Amino acid sequence: MRSIVGLWRWRKNPLRRGTDLLEAWVALVAALLLALATPATGWICGSRINSSLQHTVRLQREERHRTTVVVTGPPKEHHHNAFDAESATDHEGGSRVLATWSAVDGTRRTGTLTAPGRRVTPGATFTIWTDPRGKPVKGPMNGDWARLNGMMAGAATTLVAAVLVELLRRLVLWRLVRRRYSRLDRAWAKAGPDWGRTGAGS
Repeated sequence: MRSIVGLWRWRKNPLRRGTDLLEAWVALVAALLLALATPATGWICGSRINSSLQHTVRLQREERHRTTVVVTGPPKEHHHNAFDAESATDHEGGSRVLATWSAVDGTRRTGTLTAPGRRVTPGATFTIWTDPRGKPVKGPMNGDWARLNGMMAGAATTLVAAVLVELLRRLVLWRLVRRRYSRLDRAWAKAGPDWGRTGAGS
């Protein structure tokens, strides 16, 4: 951790400048932020995202239902349907078939679905997820997947926060160095013209 390097400037030294002490404070604050604030920020962000995703998981599990589909034959239409991530079934890459299934309220539904496997004969069955109206949808989100995404978001937030702290520390130190050079230039300009002159006290 490079911010710790500036802590040596806490030492008492007659040559220590005011900017040296300020640099030590900056290093201390940056070290505390990196050790405490950035992990806390990542944990809070990850927890909130995980909580939101877990809420979505619970809602989807309540609203989506698994049902059995019976294949009745090949699809009537032959045109290509646009992909809809929300209404697609979990059998992508299979064959398109005409099938019937029951909604939650018991009403019969008929439509074209993607069945698992390349060769599906009439009478074959497979399962899909449907919404309360009986429309095929993706299966509910997995709780472990939601938890993993929360952890990844928390880690990413921690990393971003640490980078921002380090960039801010470097910016402050850059300003301090500029101030030191400015003071040195003024002192040099004031004392320089008298160097080597007779009776100038040099």
